[in-house]
Amino acid sequence: MLTSITEGILCCLTGKTANVVLPVESSDAGPADGFEFVEVKPGRVLRVRHILPERQATDTQPEEGVSIHCKRKITVYRNGQLVIENLGDVLHSEILQCQNGDVEQCSTVEVELADYSTAPSSPDPKPAPPLPDPDQQRPAPPPRRRRRKPKRTVLIDSERRITSCKGTHSDVALFFIHGVGGSLDIWGRQLEFFSRLGYEVIAPDLAGHGASTAPQIAAAYTFYALAEDLRAIFKRYARKRNILIGHSYGVSFCTFLAHEYPEQVHKVVMINGGGPTALEPSLCSIFQLPSCVLHCLSPCLAWSFLKAGFARQGAKEKQLLKEGNAFNVSPFVLRAMMSGQYWPEGDEVYHAELTVPILLVHGLYDKFVPMDEDQRMAEILLFAFLKVIEEGSHMVMMECPETVNTLLHEFFLWEPDLSSSKADQTAATDATAAPTVATDGSTEETTGTPKGNKPLNK
Repeated sequence: MLTSITEGILCCLTGKTANVVLPVESSDAGPADGFEFVEVKPGRVLRVRHILPERQATDTQPEEGVSIHCKRKITVYRNGQLVIENLGDVLHSEILQCQNGDVEQCSTVEVELADYSTAPSSPDPKPAPPLPDPDQQRPAPPPRRRRRKPKRTVLIDSERRITSCKGTHSDVALFFIHGVGGSLDIWGRQLEFFSRLGYEVIAPDLAGHGASTAPQIAAAYTFYALAEDLRAIFKRYARKRNILIGHSYGVSFCTFLAHEYPEQVHKVVMINGGGPTALEPSLCSIFQLPSCVLHCLSPCLAWSFLKAGFARQGAKEKQLLKEGNAFNVSPFVLRAMMSGQYWPEGDEVYHAELTVPILLVHGLYDKFVPMDEDQRMAEILLFAFLKVIEEGSHMVMMECPETVNTLLHEFFLWEPDLSSSKADQTAATDATAAPTVATDGSTEETTGTPKGNKPLNK
């Protein structure tokens, strides 16, 4: 602690930042132990763990999969209200209970926003008004509101083929993206597990993290700068069917890539990523303090991260932090990363436009990301399944690696099963209401056919 304070004072006097992360020396020869160094921009080098297992030529052909109709209408009103109407197929799946989900056809419903919370239950859209009673005084009717005109309307109408992604398929690649203060080492158990199963795995260190270069300008750590780095990594290693796995802040980059490359991103996993809201840095955060002050507070910050990021704070968790090289970044990089989280485009509409199947994983004891944020994400997304791990917290992939690996693997192998839904097609067409999500600070659902992407039971 005394050493940290002394270095912080020297940092203030000299104007230099301590603990600058520099890349490990690399050569032009082949990667050692799967590590490569990729220059995404001149002078900007990222360390990447790339494991390409050997596969048999007879197992390279993927399965045909199932074609899903992705259709929804997204309407934004001037009062900030958002209405989503699912008009295509809805997926249902208990990921850990069965291998295949089913697809249920939805009907369409129109909802008047002004009367959304007090919609009449009568099937008659225009019931006859009751006869006036002169002896009984009726309460004054509520004032009628004019029908609001939509500010923006987005219509999604496309076909997506969802297939089972096996490790023996040569056209499948897994991308693992960490969050603030992490490194590719936090994915160690996942990289080992899936590479043994034959999957090609790619895990980069973000700029300033791990063994990647750490530029000494704050503009190098904005969301857009980091997103362009990951775009370069994705374009370099992408296959035909790519699965993105993100943790915390890394979920935003997975969302960005899935939105930019909908044909190449086949599935997405979001681990403790939070709600579908636009990113905006907090002006009152402790990370707005000068870098030298953050350096003095680094022992306290590390302890706070250990306490909030893990369900337990024992010797095992401390060793996991050390092995995962987590929260081991310079105060300058940490401050720049937190201040650079500005992404106004990534709002609810942006997330609602995604048509890729998404698995949401949440650690029950996570103190960084509340449960309701991931629940809201599951309600906004078109095809999403929420799984809560009761023994985990924010770093659930390090705390419960076997559970997370099993859950992810079953999601990779999962594909919809249309055979069971054909028998219920007649009953589905008789539904009188379609799943509609209206958001104006809270989430509501109309009665009728249940929404397919509701959170899974714990």
